[in-house]
Amino acid sequence: MTTQEIDEMYMRRCFQLAANGLGFTAPNPLVGCVVVRDGRVVAEGFHAAHGRNHAERDAITRCCRPELLRGATLYVNLEPCSHQGLTPPCATLVVESGIGHVVVCNDDPNPLVSGRGYALLREAGIPVTTHVLEDEGRKLNRRFFTFMEKQRPYVILKWAQSSDGFMAPAQMPCTGTDGHGYWISNSYQTLLSHRLRTTEAAILVGSQTFLDDRPQLTARLLHGRQPQRMVWDRRHRCQNMVDDTWWLMDQPDVPSLLEELYRRKMQSLIVEGGAKVLDAFLSSGLYDEVVVFQGSNAFGQGLPAPVVPQREGLTYTIVAENN
Repeated sequence: MTTQEIDEMYMRRCFQLAANGLGFTAPNPLVGCVVVRDGRVVAEGFHAAHGRNHAERDAITRCCRPELLRGATLYVNLEPCSHQGLTPPCATLVVESGIGHVVVCNDDPNPLVSGRGYALLREAGIPVTTHVLEDEGRKLNRRFFTFMEKQRPYVILKWAQSSDGFMAPAQMPCTGTDGHGYWISNSYQTLLSHRLRTTEAAILVGSQTFLDDRPQLTARLLHGRQPQRMVWDRRHRCQNMVDDTWWLMDQPDVPSLLEELYRRKMQSLIVEGGAKVLDAFLSSGLYDEVVVFQGSNAFGQGLPAPVVPQREGLTYTIVAENN
């Protein structure tokens, strides 16, 4: 294998390790680390949750024989930090451990780091290889990069629609015990929807959807992190209907709403509707991904699902019932 192929192989292992922290590290990024000496992995680690050890520290402290670290190559998918936060700086630990070479996927856009980690390593005489599988690393940490570079959450628009493109039938049958709602998606799609909720920081519906459906917006079918529940209540209709686990948002438009969520360090957001809220986000252009759960039944007529403009870089996923 060439040096490039070896670097890419271990960097993909970093990606695998990093993904173990999905849903728990925000507002920090997903980071994995592999330490290799003489062609053998001597330590691995990842950032498991905000406030816990960063990936480099996790890997280095897991190494059962510290002498194996001297002269080894450390692979990590994000530039090692150089500042004191909730945990000590990783670049300093890398230097102190005797690591001989560092291979990195992405530069850290955080102004507290941004090049300083590399500088600290190089000043200590440690060669650094950068930008290995850079595009794949940005995809893994798309929430973090959007938050840092665009100063807003990564936004996912999500809805369910019939096979012929309607969010609700013209005549809404009463299918639930509360007399509301019409289930388009099946149990498997619902499970996937709850899985999505465990991976994102916050979830939003409009006030009309809240009043009509009283959604729980939880990931109750799975073990995992629960998203922060929010109602976009510009007309202040829901003030006495939620407990303190909900956030009532009354910003006048999408940009100001996202600005407030950035201020509150919400790194990602699922927008579940209804139609007016989804249209507001589509009109603003301030979204990054669309996920549509498509049922097998046709309604013929009803409330049309949103039309998504074609846009370069947009991730658009249809989860069909028969998939």
